Amino acid sequence: MIAGVAVKSCCADLYASDWARLVLGESLHPGGAPLTKRLGQLMKLGPGMRVLDVAAGRGFSALHVAREFGCRVLGIDYGAVNVAAAALEARAAGLDGRVAFAGGDAERLPCADGRFDAVMCECAFCTFPDKTAAAAELARVLRPGAVLGLADLVRRGRLPRDMDDLLAWIACIADARPPAEYAGQLTVAGFEVTALEDHDQALADLVGDMRLRLMGAQVAAHLSGVELPGAELARARELARAAERAIADGSLGYVLIVARKPY
Repeated sequence: MIAGVAVKSCCADLYASDWARLVLGESLHPGGAPLTKRLGQLMKLGPGMRVLDVAAGRGFSALHVAREFGCRVLGIDYGAVNVAAAALEARAAGLDGRVAFAGGDAERLPCADGRFDAVMCECAFCTFPDKTAAAAELARVLRPGAVLGLADLVRRGRLPRDMDDLLAWIACIADARPPAEYAGQLTVAGFEVTALEDHDQALADLVGDMRLRLMGAQVAAHLSGVELPGAELARARELARAAERAIADGSLGYVLIVARKPY
C-alpha cells in the first residue's frame, strides 16, 4: 500500500501540471461538463444552494455548477497550485462573488459542521487513502437533509496487478472499489443512498481520447513548449491500454452516486 500523504501530494502535483492537462484535457474526469450537469440534476441543485466541491482541482466543475444551477460554491483542493489557478479562473469568469477556493484535505475538511446544502466529489473519492474518514467528513459538513453527489470509478472484477502502482492510484484506478462497497461506506457514515447510475461509456470515451492524446503528446508538447516526463508518459500509455481492456470486459466502470443525510 502506498503511503497516504504520497498519494495525496502526487495527485495534487500531477493534476496541477501542464502535461496532465495536455494528455487529459481540461475537465480531468469522464463525461466532462455534461456529466457534471447530470450529477447536479440528480442532486437537485438550485439557485442559492451552498455547495462544497471536494478535490475541486482547477475549478472546472465548481464554476460549471455555479453557472448552470446558480449555486454558491466553495472548492477545496489538496494542491496549492490548483487552488490559486482555480481562483484566477473564477475571477476571469466573473464568478468570484459566488465561487471561492481554499486548500484542504478531504479527510480533515476545513469547514464547520452542517455548513453546506450539498457536497460533490468527482473522480477523487477512490483516490482518498482513508475513505471511511473522508465519508464521515462529507457527512459532517452537510446540514441534515442535505445531499451528496459522487462521480467515480468502480471496480467490478479483478484488475491486473500491474495497475497497482502510484501512477495507477493517481489515475483513479488502483483503489477503485465495487459500487456496493462505496454505498456501504456512505451508509456507515450515516447517508441514505438514493440513486446510482452507470456511465461506463463516459470512462471509455475519456480513456480512448487519452490514448489518442498520448500518441500525439510528444508532437503537441514540442509545439506548446511543455516538458514531458518520459518514463511517466510511457507508463501512462501502458495504463491507458490496460484500462481500455478492463472497461471492455466490464472490470472497470464509472458511476454517479447520490445520497442524502437524514434529518
